[in-house]
Amino acid sequence: MVELRSEENGARPSSGRAFSFCSDGGRCFSGSLSDWKVQLVFWLIFVVGLISDLWSKRAVFEWLGQRPGRVAVLIDGLLNFVIAENSGAAFGVATGRRNWLISVSFISLIIIFVVFLSGRIRQRSIYAALGLFAAGICGNLYDRLFNNGLVRDFIDVVYWSGRHWPAFNVADSMLCVGVGLVIISGLFTEKSAQRRAQQHK
Repeated sequence: MVELRSEENGARPSSGRAFSFCSDGGRCFSGSLSDWKVQLVFWLIFVVGLISDLWSKRAVFEWLGQRPGRVAVLIDGLLNFVIAENSGAAFGVATGRRNWLISVSFISLIIIFVVFLSGRIRQRSIYAALGLFAAGICGNLYDRLFNNGLVRDFIDVVYWSGRHWPAFNVADSMLCVGVGLVIISGLFTEKSAQRRAQQHK
């Protein structure tokens, strides 16, 4: 039997309400729920991001499906909309391994929500990154579950004359932005720690 205990955590006001899970064996696992502002940041980014990804895929594929050649030039020589479907991850990694990719997506989502609900992260930029990760993973997971394992991509970037970056979608873009936020937050955190260390010398 598992018991859920809840108590106010005065030591960490930004974390909100603390919780702990205790089993009959006496082992307890504690954490804290994020406050409403952090909840708002995460859920707003997650919901808006997921809707934007699924809507853009459907809209562009329906639009291009009626065009000859199935290509729309937005910025000549730089940006196009195309119809492309990918049975793997980014850059064709794990092509055709649908069940493995679905499993990895579910595991990643569990980790994201555990980190989010733990309330141990102080930077709101990290919570924004978690929202982007969750939206991006769910957007592509939807395709793998309901589009015969094929992820719909439509953004085609020409980075050099005649050279195209692999087609991607809004979900992929959110994942990349999320990684960027984590890196930037880490750099600022490290610099702040270095400044505090120098001040205490």
